Amino acid sequence: MDAIVDRFIQRPGFDEDVLAKEEMLDIMAPSSVPTLSLPPISQPSAFLRAHTDDASNPDVRIKIAHGTTTLAFRFQGGIVVAVDSRATAGNWIASQTVKKVIEINPYMLGTMAGGAADCQFWETWLGVQCRIHELREKSRISVAAASKILSNLIYSYKGMGLSMGTMVCGYTKSDPAIFYVDSDGTRLKGDMFCVGSGQTFAYGVLDSGYRWDLTVEEALALGKRSILAATHRDAFSGGSVNLYHVEEKGWTYHGNHNVGKLFWETKAAESSFNNVSTDFTSDD
Repeated sequence: MDAIVDRFIQRPGFDEDVLAKEEMLDIMAPSSVPTLSLPPISQPSAFLRAHTDDASNPDVRIKIAHGTTTLAFRFQGGIVVAVDSRATAGNWIASQTVKKVIEINPYMLGTMAGGAADCQFWETWLGVQCRIHELREKSRISVAAASKILSNLIYSYKGMGLSMGTMVCGYTKSDPAIFYVDSDGTRLKGDMFCVGSGQTFAYGVLDSGYRWDLTVEEALALGKRSILAATHRDAFSGGSVNLYHVEEKGWTYHGNHNVGKLFWETKAAESSFNNVSTDFTSDD
């Protein structure tokens, strides 16, 4: 009985104006939230800060290095999501074939930046919660509610070592939406986000070419070109570009594009990247 009552008790921290009543029930339901083991010390968050915060103490024993480039933006034809595929462990390239888009359901995507294990685990868990909502309410969960579930869960582990910078992208009825959620519990709605170590390079291309009335082909090309710019200048981004288009009927995968081949094709087509020479016979 206590468990049933607890489900309907009003809890602080939720914006009822944003979320529908049935979606509030999903967020407040305590049944399926995993419990992670914490270090056997009195203040785990203080311990982690003391041993991993290299900004305040360069001599910390654990230096966590991350690198990636992910982006998503809205336009008149839906949402384009583009990511690179390189995983690094410090200066070592661990993989060139990481799938940094989590397919939450046929209408919603999540991106990975930060700790791969953290993003994969919690976004897969989010997919389970979205499916439970569909079975219980006989309707698809909104992007706002899904992102709020993830944000509230992550915030409960704030300072415990999670490393996530994700975008939740999808359609709610006829409205495309993008929410940025990170491991501090931040949750922002926007039309355009770039996340990761290569984000400044991607933003430079995206800002110069973006407009609301892009065609689907133009939007896909812009997303691909933005990730290419980041892989060219950011050592922690590379591999290939994975490209998705999200529309009202669901998301569509538009392929994996190797950045090595893509770079030379783009250079020839645009006469760009002129700092890179194609004449290997010169003695200069």
